[in-house]
Amino acid sequence: MGKYRISVATGDSLLAGSSNPVQLWLVGEHGEKDLGKILRPIRIREVQLEVEVSLYLGRLLLVKLRKHKSLVGFDWFCKWIAVQGPGTQGEAFFPCYRWVQGNEIICLPEGTARTVRDDPQNQFKKHREKELEERRKVYRWGFWKEGLILPIAGNTQWDLPRNERFLEDKDLDFSLSLAKVLKDLALKGSLDLTNSVRRLEDFNKVFPQGKTPLAERVRNCWKDDALFGYQFLNGANPMLLRRSTSLPSRLLLPPEMEDLKTQLEKELQTGSLFEADFSLLDGVKPNVIIFKQQYVAAPLVMLKLQPDGRLLPMVIQLQPPRNGCPPPVLFLPSDPPMAWLLAKTWVRSSDFQLHQLQSHLLRGHLIAEVISVATMRSLPSLHPIYKLLIPHFRYTMEINVLARSNLVSKWGIFDLVVSTGSGGHVDILQRATAGLTYRSFCPPDDLADRGLLDVKSSLYGQDALRLWGVISRRYVEKMVSLFYKSDGAVKDDPELQAWCREITETGLQGAQDRGFPISLESRAQLCHFITMCIFTCTGQHASTHQGQLDWYSWIPNGPCTMQKPPPISKDVTEKDIVDSLPSLHQARTQKTFIKFLGRRQPVMVALGHHKENYFSDPGPQAVLKQFQEELAALDKEIEVRNAGLDLPYEYLRPSMVENSVTI
Repeated sequence: MGKYRISVATGDSLLAGSSNPVQLWLVGEHGEKDLGKILRPIRIREVQLEVEVSLYLGRLLLVKLRKHKSLVGFDWFCKWIAVQGPGTQGEAFFPCYRWVQGNEIICLPEGTARTVRDDPQNQFKKHREKELEERRKVYRWGFWKEGLILPIAGNTQWDLPRNERFLEDKDLDFSLSLAKVLKDLALKGSLDLTNSVRRLEDFNKVFPQGKTPLAERVRNCWKDDALFGYQFLNGANPMLLRRSTSLPSRLLLPPEMEDLKTQLEKELQTGSLFEADFSLLDGVKPNVIIFKQQYVAAPLVMLKLQPDGRLLPMVIQLQPPRNGCPPPVLFLPSDPPMAWLLAKTWVRSSDFQLHQLQSHLLRGHLIAEVISVATMRSLPSLHPIYKLLIPHFRYTMEINVLARSNLVSKWGIFDLVVSTGSGGHVDILQRATAGLTYRSFCPPDDLADRGLLDVKSSLYGQDALRLWGVISRRYVEKMVSLFYKSDGAVKDDPELQAWCREITETGLQGAQDRGFPISLESRAQLCHFITMCIFTCTGQHASTHQGQLDWYSWIPNGPCTMQKPPPISKDVTEKDIVDSLPSLHQARTQKTFIKFLGRRQPVMVALGHHKENYFSDPGPQAVLKQFQEELAALDKEIEVRNAGLDLPYEYLRPSMVENSVTI
């Protein structure tokens, strides 16, 4: 019995409000009270209500709400509801952060995180079960291509749950920006069809006006061996390089290259020999674009790490050996300049393919989608791990549906201008999926496996380790310790175990044979797994997304396709290089979409700075605040380091890392 003060917060976006009446219920330990249709959340961001309740409800457990349709139904985005009154012990906070649609009844549990074990009286048991049952109907696994991990069901963004779609600020920016670049492409691209590239300088015609300082540096220095090697460490795709433990079997050295073999073995013995092997591309069927055959190579690059930290190429083999064929030509820095440049350009084009498909799309976008769908299907909103992870899934499902329907779809961008389009890209994704390992998603393990832990010039490696450490030690471990006091508490959490199995067995299609866990047996294992999830959705994606505008704006440094076969002799002219590179129309299309997708997003939430408050308990809020402080400190350290570098590495600065995969 008594008076309750109720605060109701509506979303900030223009269309978040609704003129439809909303009915509220307060549900307590001792009963519930229907407050009637007391709310019309039209445009006011926060509404205050006062109601008298004749019943003694006890401690409040839930707020229920239902939007009733008038003549026209308008969806309402509810951020949260807060209640003060008898039994609330100050203020009870009920997070929502979702759309209220139709006339369904939505139950909002009080925001204190609880595992099943934390609810000994089973006060929330039915709510948890019903919520997951309803979620599994909405968040269904789909199918894209055989041999790939599973996506969310749906072919267009309109097939997705409303809560996974862009809000209007993001949707407006995305749609208008895309319309603008497509208009520019149509106007200028039509002229490109009648023009041809005659000299390397002709690619200046499509070099973006809003270029970055690094993109300008790449245009001026792309022929330099030092910049070529640097990209394997800190470029758009830092995921391929590894320290050599032996000379690769595919590297056939003829007798006249005995000096090179001696030099390679010397570098091998001192631990300064590295390799970038593109064998994943071997045998991939190349595209045919406007009746013109395109070409794909599978290079091997051997590099040496200099004492000053520079990584310099020693030899390039563009194709693996074939039975019954002469040994492939080996290209050396001492070769005629145009022959050596063409070999490096082939490597850069091959790196473009693996970067966009394996490192960026698969390891960034698609894995994040698996984690998000599995979480929505397996963890109720009361669960502490749900509350911890949900901010890192914002917009991921929609951006991935858009990618599947526009970039890598039939007649998508890959089919139109990329050498691995028209099926080759799917082949690469299938091969890369078969090789996904759990360790490769955890920088401490991945860098150790690739022999890069002690390479000081691997700025990606340094920053990935530090960011992983802040996420793990300053955030995840402290959050987990609040809710799991022992290893037994982890093992005995059925929802947590179902979530882990849903990711590994279902979403990843049985990845336990590649190290992904199917059960979580300890707090340490749980922390490692959650850190992997958060890093994948944030730092992993950022490290492979943000460099596109820098490294691919100058087309010869990252050609989307090659129009001539790999050279089999060293008699190469500039015309041979120009004829191999993309046409002007292909180059403009590449530049257009790299600029569109690689630009800094105006609607951007930095890592750890989401505004949504899913926890009502003070403990998690304090942990998040400390996490933000640690991120700010790391950001400052990287800024100070970068000030002394010739080529600053920005991609893993926490202020530059987005909180989820949104583009």
